[in-house]
Formats: sequence, C-alpha cells, structure tokens
Amino acid sequence: MGPEAIALCMFGLLLLGLFMGHPLAFVLGGSAVLGAVIAGKTMVLGIVVNRIFGDVLDNYTLIAIPLFVLMARFLSDSGVTDRMFESLRLLMSNVRGGLALAVVFISILLAATTGIIGASITVMGVMALKPMLRYGYAPTLTTGVIAASGCLGILIPPSIMLILMASYSPLSVGELFAGAMIPGVLLGLLYAAWVAIVAVVRPDMAPSVEPEEKLPRSELLKMLALEAVPPLVLIFGILGSLLAGIATATEASAIGAALALLIVVIRRKFEWRTFYGAMIETGRTSAMILFIVVGATAFTGVFNITGGLRATQEAIRGLEMEPWMLIATMMFIVFILGAFLDWTGIVLLSFPIFLPIVQEMDVSLLWFVVLMAVVLQTSFLTPPFGYALFYLRAIAPPTVRTSSIIKGVMPFIVLIVLMCILVAVFPGLVTWLPTALYTQ
Repeated sequence: MGPEAIALCMFGLLLLGLFMGHPLAFVLGGSAVLGAVIAGKTMVLGIVVNRIFGDVLDNYTLIAIPLFVLMARFLSDSGVTDRMFESLRLLMSNVRGGLALAVVFISILLAATTGIIGASITVMGVMALKPMLRYGYAPTLTTGVIAASGCLGILIPPSIMLILMASYSPLSVGELFAGAMIPGVLLGLLYAAWVAIVAVVRPDMAPSVEPEEKLPRSELLKMLALEAVPPLVLIFGILGSLLAGIATATEASAIGAALALLIVVIRRKFEWRTFYGAMIETGRTSAMILFIVVGATAFTGVFNITGGLRATQEAIRGLEMEPWMLIATMMFIVFILGAFLDWTGIVLLSFPIFLPIVQEMDVSLLWFVVLMAVVLQTSFLTPPFGYALFYLRAIAPPTVRTSSIIKGVMPFIVLIVLMCILVAVFPGLVTWLPTALYTQ
C-alpha cells in the first residue's frame, strides 16, 4: 500500500473514531496502531514508544502545564475575580452594555492569570449570566460575550496552548508569549467594541441598569483597585520573570502557582478540602492533555514512518499556490478542524505537516504560529464540538436555549476572523514585541 493510501486510511480511521464519540486520545492512539497494521509495519510501534518516552515524558517544558492549571484553580478559590466583577459591575451599571463590558474586561485580566478556558467560562458564567439575564440583557449577547471572552485565556499569556506549541516548534515559550500578547488583548478590545456598538444600535439587548446598592464612585474605584492588586502581582510575577529572561516557562509557572497559593492564604480562603480538590482537578486536566499528547505523538510517529507525512506535504506543495494563498488554505483547514477536534489534537497533527512547509517560505514562523493560535480561538466556539458551548450549556438556566448560545457566539467568530485578517495584514502586531524584548 502506497503512502497516499496509508495517509487516507489513517485520517479516515481518525474521523470514524471521532464521529463514533470515542475520546480523542484513544482515537489517535488506536488509529496509530491500526495504521501500522494496515501498512504492514508493526515494528514501527516500538520506535513510536521510544519517541513517546523521549519527546513527551522527557519534555521539561510540559511541566508548566500542570503548574499553570494549579495556579488557575488557586486563583479561582481565592475569590478575587468575584469581588473585582462586583465592583466593576456597580461602577459601570449606568452605562449601556456596562455588565457585558465588565465581563470582557474581567475576562481579559482573568485570561492573563489562568490560561484555562473551562475555569474562565465557568467563573464568569456563574458570576455574570444570571445577573445579566435578570437585568434584561438579550440571551444571545449574554451567552456570546461570556463564551467568547472566556476563551481569551487560551491566547493571552500565560496560555497552555502556547506552551504546547512552543514544545513542538523551534520557538521558545517567551517568544510565543510576547508574540501573542498584542493580538490577544486587541481581540478582547474588539469584543468590547462590538458590545458597545450593540448597546448603541440595539439598547434593548444591552440596557443600562440601576444597581440595588449605590456606593460612592470613589469607594467603588478604591475597591476595584484593591481587588486588582493580587492578579496584577501574579501577571507581573509570571510574565515579568519570563519575558525579562529571569525564569524559564517552567520556573515562571512555579512562581505563578506559589503566588496564587499565597493569595489564597492572605485572603484567608485556604482550606484543606479545597486544596485537595485543586490537586485532584489539576491531575485530571493534566492527564487529559498529556494523554492526547501521547496519542498524537503515536499517530504522527506512525504517519511519518509509513510515508504519510511526506506524501501529505508533497500534496500541499503540489498545489503551486502563492505563499499567502497557501497559508490562507492552511488556516481554513485549521478552522474546519476546529469544529471537530480539540485544539491539542489540531496542534499536534498539523505542526509536523505545516511547519516544515512554512519554514521553506520567506515568512516569520513566529507570525504563522500566532496566526494559527488566533484561528484556534474559533475551535472553542464553532458547533458541533465547541467546548465553550458545552461549558456554558452546563451552567446556563433551562430558560436559555442551546440555539441562543450558538447564535450568540456567531458575531464573535466573525470578530476572530477579522482579527486573523488584521494579524495577516499587519504582521508587526505579532513580531514587534518579541523583537523589542529579545533583539539586542
């Protein structure tokens, strides 16, 4: 059987397993084993096992993932976000769309301290969903802004997606963090601009409200500033030490976890029960990610050794497109895959195919990877398998229909595409900060 046929068989098995509803990690691993059997090269499985031990279990950078997950859980337990949202909600209550704007701004700050979209969406959903619906916000705008803003944590550093991308590319974590910073914040500001436009054009969807309690503006500003101190300390502790070259990504994640635990203790929120729960949740999340990494490593290993990888790359090169058109095609493929695959699987499957081709072009690899990270924002929002939709559906009241959640995220998907176009047209949005930080 030729390499082209093997490539088609393996991707066919992958899609079949996914549509049957099996977990991605086991579908990837199972497709690898079946692909080796079909190709008649079962001996490659031994090579793949060695590769898993070498590339995955010995990858020092991946230690940052469980530490950042633990940090996110500690920060959630500290209750900092609750007080910040409450003060910002009261401060902006008289502004049309003020509650939705508060969700966006708190989510940007939360994104810079967590990197876990499940935690961000759950926290913001619990805090903001019912109050916004109670004050007359449209269900579509309410669910859309919470889901989209909650996903910013996967793009704005520190992001576990960027850590994984750095682990499987020639780029460093610091370069990717610096490159994604401006596009991530700009995307959040685009969300805020959309909310402001909706509030003006359709005030019935985003009304101004009278707060139940009226506190002096100076007191609210003081409360907001006070509550913003812990997350800002966390952000400067992590990103400052990493971008300044003082600490590696793994060391910065350890600093973040320690600072987050310190915030919990200082705020007198520490309990052994919640500490134990944080450890269990960290173990589960990290195991899920690493199982996918192991499965994807097995899949790409068999795919490469049996010739499928080379055949796929040659097919892409054979399209004979202009570089910008070829990159646009790659981004479109990533966008489509995002409707069906987890971001981890997309990164680990596409990087071995795309990155060697991109390195042959006269384009910045950093720019390409960050552009792909922006596109992957859509993977959490696009039905039928958008994770943000599932997280929000789990915490939304029965009165909010699933159709309202899907309709609500559609404008934000368009905004993500717009951000992709801006990054493509103005590559300096990605390359300026890393150049300023790391070029002597």
